Parts: sequence; C-alpha cells; structure tokens
Amino acid sequence: MILYEYPFNERIRTYLRLEHLFRRLGELIPRSHPLDHHYALATIFEVMDVAARADLKSDVLKDLERQKHVLNGYRGVPGVAEGVIDRMLGQLDGCFTAVNGTPGKAGQSLTENDWLMSIRSRAGIPGGTCEFDLPGYYAWQHLPAGQRRADLERWAGTLAPLAESIHLLLKMLRDSGTPQKVMANGGQLQQTLPQGRTFLLLRLRIDDSLGLVPEISGNRLMISVRMMRQENDRMQASSDNTSFELTLCA
Repeated sequence: MILYEYPFNERIRTYLRLEHLFRRLGELIPRSHPLDHHYALATIFEVMDVAARADLKSDVLKDLERQKHVLNGYRGVPGVAEGVIDRMLGQLDGCFTAVNGTPGKAGQSLTENDWLMSIRSRAGIPGGTCEFDLPGYYAWQHLPAGQRRADLERWAGTLAPLAESIHLLLKMLRDSGTPQKVMANGGQLQQTLPQGRTFLLLRLRIDDSLGLVPEISGNRLMISVRMMRQENDRMQASSDNTSFELTLCA
C-alpha cells in the first residue's frame, strides 16, 4: 500500500515539507559516508529556507495552543481517559515552551556561523562545493565519521524544537480522521466535503500493485481524485474502477 497526503492550506503544506526534510535528516546523520553527511548538511540548509517564513513560529505556537484547547474540551467526557489527556497536554506544553524559547526563526543561531554560511552560499550552485571552492569544507569531509556526525547533531539540534512540534501536530491531525473505503468509478472521484468542518489534510491509501498514481486536487468545498497510469514515459488517465482508502483530517 502507498499513502499519499494532500494539504488543504499553505500552513499544512509547509508542515509536511518540513516533516519530509526532518525525516531525511534523521536517515542521513547516522550514516558514515561523507556524501551522506554532505546531503545531511544540505538538508539542514533546506529546513532553514522553508522555516524562513516570518509567520511559521507564530503558526506553530497557535496550533499547539489550539490543540491544548481541544484536549481540555474532552475533560469529563465519559470514556475518555484523563491520563491520556494529561500526557498529551504535557507534550504540547513542552513543545510550546521549547519553540517559544527559541530566539528568532528556526536555525537562526546557525546563521551566525560564518563557516556554515559560506557553504550554504555555495550549496545552491551546481558543483559549487568542490574542493577548490571550499577547501575547508573538503577537509571537514575527511574528518572521522564520528566527528562529522557530532557536528551535524549539534547543528541539527537547534532545529529540534520545531521538528518535535511539527511531528506532534501532524500526528494529532492524522489521528483525527477516520478511514473510509471509496470507489473511483471510471478512474475518477469527485466528492463534496461535509459542511461545518474545516478539513486540513486528505490521506489516500492505495494498493501499489495496481500501478496507479492518484492526481489529487481540492478546496474547502470539494475534492477530486483522478487515477493515472505511467505508460511509455507519460502519465495517462486510467478508466478502471478503482477502490482505495480515503481519510479526511480536521
């Protein structure tokens, strides 16, 4: 099964992009090859670029507060475990304190590192990090793997509060949805969204053995899914009746 996700607004789109980058960073740092650590550092720079939005920190803090308000609303509801609510509230409080205590934008402290910023300025140029352009960086890549890994963990640690907060917010958002089996008749599905709720994320799970790729579009009123199949290096619309799992998260 392959899981596809489609965000309904720019804020969730940014969260998903950052989650993707943090996941990649978590894969690359534990490795030992200098090339893996080069791409780990490039990923840190990508996180800084995405997190450069002026309102990102404010958005994260507001969403953490909103989730705390939602959880507190479940207190006293029969069948809801108070201990689970307390544990989740503790996680939200911890994330809020950590993000709020981070000065400026995510990774701002790294911008004060002239050596890192010299690499960042060249990283966007094709082949710009060659040894003749950045001999100091080339020498760093020849350090023992453990020393390089320690440096990367230290630099990535400045982004940890943002990473933990986004991970928690997206987990709670995903947990809010209920999966449903639906059918794309003739390879297409159009569905009007229930009114009275603001959906933030669509999740679509499909059997990978079908060889189909969902093309998703949507807004606050309606979603549309068209099944595509790759043939002769081109994506072609499929006319097959296709069953898949759909989850709307608010």
